[in-house]
Amino acid sequence: MIRHGDPDYEHDSLTEKGRREAKLLAKRLKDERIDAAYVSTMGRAMATAEPTLKLKGMEAVYCDWLREFCERWIDRPDKDKPHNVCWDWLPEDWTKYDEFYRYDKWYDNPIMAVADMKSYEESVTVPFDKMLAEHGYVRDGRLYRAVRPNDDTIALFCHFGVSCVMIGHLIGVSPMPLWHGFCGAPTSVTTIYTEERREGIASFRTACFGDTTHLHDGGEPVSFSARFCEMYSKEDERHD
Repeated sequence: MIRHGDPDYEHDSLTEKGRREAKLLAKRLKDERIDAAYVSTMGRAMATAEPTLKLKGMEAVYCDWLREFCERWIDRPDKDKPHNVCWDWLPEDWTKYDEFYRYDKWYDNPIMAVADMKSYEESVTVPFDKMLAEHGYVRDGRLYRAVRPNDDTIALFCHFGVSCVMIGHLIGVSPMPLWHGFCGAPTSVTTIYTEERREGIASFRTACFGDTTHLHDGGEPVSFSARFCEMYSKEDERHD
């Protein structure tokens, strides 16, 4: 799972920095085996994938379900920030609710339920599972049946929020702690693999989250756009 480059959200594209990041990402992935590529239909994800696809001479499948998980609004509890994306809460607010730590209950919180987040989650996880089934892994309860075990590598060029939804679905955790406890910088790479410890039964395991070594190797600073201020007193860093 690969997050898009440094974003120009106003135009749903990349900044100049984001374009440099995308080129360094392509350099990193040039010699990586990629058997299939799936790309969000949002402009910033497509622009990120383009250098890699061109360099590798690959075609991609463009998927609406890989778009950022931000197309249903909630009213955040802090009164000065209503009508927000569901994954941007203040820590002192979301941690009060036990259901946010449950993979099968987080969408039952009244604020989430008003926006029918359960069906929104399913709009991602159902086609995600369909794609995995096409590659040989069929969901069965909380695990997957390895009907065609393989070591194919699938690249998903998408977004941080939706990546956490998919990872939570794979490993059986709520996306809320992932959204708030992990950080995926622009063009960061998250690596997940299958384990088939008993024949025909597969589970997924995250080997690396948010790797940005290609940026360090290329002398490109990691974008701060994934983060909030490290200290409240840092007025030049994003607070909200």
